[in-house]
Amino acid sequence: MMRKMPKVLATSRIPEEGLRMLEEHCDVKVFDYEGVFPRDVLLKEVNGVNAIVCLLADKIDGEVMDAAGPQLKIIANYAVGFDNIDVDAATKRGIMVTNTPGVLTDTTADLAWALLLATARRVVEGDKFLRQGKFKGWKPMLLLGTDVYHATLGIIGFGNIGRAVARRAMGFDMKIIYYSAHKAPVELERKLNAEYRPLDDLLKEADFVSIHVPLTKETRHLIGERELKMMKKEAYLINTARGPIVDEKALAKALKEGWIRGAGLDVFEREPEVEPELLELDNAVLLPHLGSASYATRAKMATMVAENALKALKGEVPPNLINPEVIMGR
Repeated sequence: MMRKMPKVLATSRIPEEGLRMLEEHCDVKVFDYEGVFPRDVLLKEVNGVNAIVCLLADKIDGEVMDAAGPQLKIIANYAVGFDNIDVDAATKRGIMVTNTPGVLTDTTADLAWALLLATARRVVEGDKFLRQGKFKGWKPMLLLGTDVYHATLGIIGFGNIGRAVARRAMGFDMKIIYYSAHKAPVELERKLNAEYRPLDDLLKEADFVSIHVPLTKETRHLIGERELKMMKKEAYLINTARGPIVDEKALAKALKEGWIRGAGLDVFEREPEVEPELLELDNAVLLPHLGSASYATRAKMATMVAENALKALKGEVPPNLINPEVIMGR
């Protein structure tokens, strides 16, 4: 008699490298919606599954877990962050929760730099200007931007990605200052030529401010009207972390009224919605959450999420377990 394969629900298609791993050992149902996986469909489709492979946009709370049933063993998040999952609710129900950490550090740092350079040198504006047939020849005052070389970079959050951004800044001979919940070791500060600053001091001093903190109760709207008014009028704000860290309405006002010169955003407060006023501004470069969007990184994330799910379904400890209390409670 054939052994029944465990059921896996994937709320979105992931790269084939991970999907093949899952399909080899599991009965996999994949959905591929244009937008966010509809809540009513999710509540219906999770019934009876042993594993859920989900995205940051999918809210996985106690209601979803109960709709799945007691056989649900793991919620495998295809992301580094996991604030979309009620981890406490999962732990109470004995469900493992995993993420895909570490893999997207350099890719996200690269994108932060792409946004920094694009905003400083008005790359998107220039591209649009040329395509619209407005370029009639070189002019001394055409689309003047800001030099990055020798400028001061303020990094908010000095974890792996913040430090990777700092390493890239060294190539531009920038002065690097950082704010973090915990100061970095002195040896690391020396290696990266980085100096600690309280947040307010960093905002006042930096020419470019790049955000790399996780989303928590403490960091929600960490950058609001008060903080934006502290920044230099010539400064730029870059956010590749999480959207709700920045008050988008306040940022739109700051860009409109010239409190700061520009902003580059890869994440938004109410994704996939974007503050309408931001869409109208040429001094805001806006990307559709592309931080980890390289072929190699997304494929690695897919194999990680598959390995997490498969290990849990075999009764083993997955490599990226967020709530080890589940294992200890057994």
